[in-house]
This record gives sequence, C-alpha cells and structure tokens, in this order.
Amino acid sequence: MRYIRCTLELHPPQPATEIFIATLSELGFESFEETDTGVKAYIQESHWNEDDFKALPLLDNPEWNVQYGIEYIEPQNWNAVWEQDYTPITVGELCMVRAPFHPEPPARIQYDIVISPKMSFGTGHHQTTCLMLDCLLEMDLKEKAVLDVGSGTGVLAILAGMKGAGPIVAVDIDRWAFENCRENILRNGQEGIEVLKGDITSVKERKFDVVLANINKNVLLSQMEAYAEVLVPDGLLLLSGFFLKDLPDLRKSALEAGLKFERFREQEHWVAMVLRPESGS
Repeated sequence: MRYIRCTLELHPPQPATEIFIATLSELGFESFEETDTGVKAYIQESHWNEDDFKALPLLDNPEWNVQYGIEYIEPQNWNAVWEQDYTPITVGELCMVRAPFHPEPPARIQYDIVISPKMSFGTGHHQTTCLMLDCLLEMDLKEKAVLDVGSGTGVLAILAGMKGAGPIVAVDIDRWAFENCRENILRNGQEGIEVLKGDITSVKERKFDVVLANINKNVLLSQMEAYAEVLVPDGLLLLSGFFLKDLPDLRKSALEAGLKFERFREQEHWVAMVLRPESGS
C-alpha cells in the first residue's frame, strides 16, 4: 500500500505546526515529521481525500502563510528513507528498539527489540509508541493474555512477549503491517504470538487481560465498546494515538463503554492512558 506525504511550509511555523498536526490527525494522517519550516504528514493512500484536505479552514487562516506539496511514496522507497534516518532508541533503562543493522545494545538492556518496519508504524520514535512501551515496561505481564490492536510493526506485542505474556494476539487491517509484524516476531524469537489480518472484530469472541490500541482518535472512539467487550473484568486497556486536548473525549467515550479512567502520561502533547472495566478491582 502506498503512502502520501504532505509537506507543509508554514510561515511562521509556530503555532501553526502544532495546530496542523492536531487537525490532520483527525483526517487520518498517521505520523508527522516536524521541520524547521513546518511539518511533513503521512497518510495511507486509501485514507486520503484531497477534497477534505483542501476544505480545511486552516489553509486560509490569515495568521500564517501556507504552501504545500503532495507526494506519493512507493513502499520500496519508504525503507530507504527510513534506514537513512533511523537511530536506536532507549525506552526507560531496560529497553532498546533498533534496526537489524545496528550494533548490539549495552549489557544493561534487558529487552532488545529489533525492528525493520517497512511500511508499518511502530519503531518507538513516535511519541505514542514510546509512551505505550514505557507503560508496558511498568506492568507485570507474566502469563497475561494480551491483544495488540493496530499492531503495525508488532513492537508492543514483542515487548509483551519478552515480558512473559501469553497468549498474545497482534491484529492489523493493513497487509503490509500484517506481513511486517510476522517478520519482526520471528526476528525477535516470539514465534508464539498469533498475527491476524483484520480489526477488533477478528477476536470478538475472545477475552484478554490487557488490550493495547495505539491508533488514532477516531478509530479509538469508534471501537471503544469493542475493546471493553474483550477485556476480562479486572483487565487493563492502554490507549494512545491522540493529543492531550482529545483526552476528555476519550474519557467520555470510555465511561459510556463501562470503563473507568486510571491514569495518563504525556509526551510532547501526545497521550497514553490506562483504563479498566468499571466492574474491575
């Protein structure tokens, strides 16, 4: 599946850049790369609607000047771009996410995750992935049934496996993500993780102790009830992929689905939050 890169030149770049990132995330853009003069935003071709983009009032806001360009990115080119810029990241004190071509991590690293993302989301570089990894590092996952919805590269499912969780299911609607997740799982010695091509409905008859969903606000809102339905009574739901300003909407949706808010953490305006069923402890 091809991606589209929208490069926005914004003058002045602030606060326009943050406002555009928040607004474009509502249109289905998945990731953003801030530049000195604006932002590069990425969206799957199947989710792209040029009419909706051109109708954005932000484009005509008198507080800034906007110039933009649209590029189609072929899958084979995405890897080359990624490998040029990709550096290992460390999450907390014990976890590293790196590429196959990077050297072995320091001895103190307990969870060495090797990821080759292809077209899939989830290298740890984006704030939401980093937040989710950080949450998982704090949890006791031993023998817990874990569901990773919108699994992308599989990085969250892989860390869960390294921490002793099981059974683990990783599910994503995108073919590239499905194939890439399987590759990364084998690369990290986590063959027991079940990988499915689909969405939350693919596991609607099953129950999980922990459900992970790092997607985007609109999908999270539309699937909140489904997440609640597959959780055991004392389970935990970890959500990310949205901004701090969206937290009230997500909390309201969660409450309506019978979930109670526990806590959240923030990184550069992105948020991860933890919920549990009202009936749980």
